[in-house]
Amino acid sequence: MQKSLLLLCVLGCYSQSSSAVTTFTLANLMPTGTTIATAQSSFRAFSEDFGAALSYKPVTPAAALGITGFDIGVEVTGTDIAKSSTAWSSLTGTTSPGTLPIPKLTLAKGLPFGIDVSAFYTAIPTTDITVSGAALSYAILEGDALEPALAIRAAVTKLNGISEFSFGTKSLDVSFSKGFIGFTPYIGAGQVWVDSSTSNAILTAAGLTGETFSQSKVFVGFNINLGLPNFAIEADSTGGISSYSAKLGLRW
Repeated sequence: MQKSLLLLCVLGCYSQSSSAVTTFTLANLMPTGTTIATAQSSFRAFSEDFGAALSYKPVTPAAALGITGFDIGVEVTGTDIAKSSTAWSSLTGTTSPGTLPIPKLTLAKGLPFGIDVSAFYTAIPTTDITVSGAALSYAILEGDALEPALAIRAAVTKLNGISEFSFGTKSLDVSFSKGFIGFTPYIGAGQVWVDSSTSNAILTAAGLTGETFSQSKVFVGFNINLGLPNFAIEADSTGGISSYSAKLGLRW
């Protein structure tokens, strides 16, 4: 039953209409009459919203999985992209969705010495955008029935699918969690570094430059584990931009 539910979630997240693909055209950032300052401002806003949306979201407690542990799930994140609504409209010729939905397939594996490795993959609905990410975490305190858990995590993400656009993030965060019977709340904070650039000849000739910057992040969530079935939700603020995530899967 649990496997069937996960399969339905995957199919629902990744079923897209091929006739309604939103295409991003970088040259549209600077239509006739637009100044380079305006185009640069739009590119920055777009990069900030994508930094918040596509940077790594833990959606998991700080406790280490352990050498036999796995966490497999289907996750959905919604990020407020109101800041870049003008840029979205220019780049795509469509109205910004306001909230960008990002379905993900996620996998985490426990290793010895409190180390976990994890990864995700997403294809953003109605676009050609795909994003992959990976993380390595170390539980300074591994956590048990009495002891809380404290972990540090380093992560990277990379976007593909937009012509003449290069985008990636790196992040570092610290999280703290305390498990109770079947229920584990957690909190964390960290920093995200965004690297965003375009190779479009029109924009680069006009003087548009890439954006490299950092965003502070804080997040809070909780995990419910029922032996094998697992559910987690998380609220995240990266650069002051809000994201909300939910994950359904198996964790042991």
